[in-house]
Amino acid sequence: KTALKLADYVVTEAGFGADLGAEKFLNIKSRMGGLSPKVVVLVATVRALKYHGGMNLSDLTNENHQALSKGFQNLERHLFNINEHFGLQPVVAINQFSSDTESELQWLVDRLQLMDVPATIATHWSDGGKGAIELANLVLSVIGESPERYKLLYKDDWPIWKKIEIIAKKIYGATQVVAEDKIKKKI
Repeated sequence: KTALKLADYVVTEAGFGADLGAEKFLNIKSRMGGLSPKVVVLVATVRALKYHGGMNLSDLTNENHQALSKGFQNLERHLFNINEHFGLQPVVAINQFSSDTESELQWLVDRLQLMDVPATIATHWSDGGKGAIELANLVLSVIGESPERYKLLYKDDWPIWKKIEIIAKKIYGATQVVAEDKIKKKI
C-alpha cells in the first residue's frame, strides 16, 4: 500500500507458481488489503518447462521439443487458473538463459501467441534491467487494454471446508476432497 501511494504501478512477487503463490496473493492478500490486481506476469523458462515435461536436470541444456511441449501443459494450467478463476489477463515473461535454443524459444513464443497470451522474452538474467524493458512495456499495454475483471475464488463468509474444496478443485484439479469427520469438525 505504501508503494501504491508513491507510484503509478507496483509490481510484487507473489511466490512460486500461479497455483500456490498467486492463489494466496489473489485470494488472501489482495482481499485483506483491498487490492485489485490488473495483470499477472507468469515467469516461465524453457528449462523448467522441459523439466515438467520429464527431462532429467542434467539434460535440461539439451534441445528437446517433445519435453518442452509436454511441460507446456503445466504453464497452460497456470494460465487457465489466472484467466478463468481470477479473471485476470496473464502475461508470460520467458526468462531466457544462455542454454536456451532459438528454436525452443520461438516454439514457446508461437504457442503462446496461438493462445492469444501476451508474451515476451526477458533477458534480465544476462542483461540486467535493460533486459526487462520490453516486458515492462508489454505489461503497461496490457493494463491499458484490459477491462476490470478481477474476481475472487470464494466469498469471505463461506465455511473453511468449502473454501478448501473450491481451491483444491478449481486450482489443483481435484475431483473431491476427503477428510475424517474429526478433521472436518475441527476445521
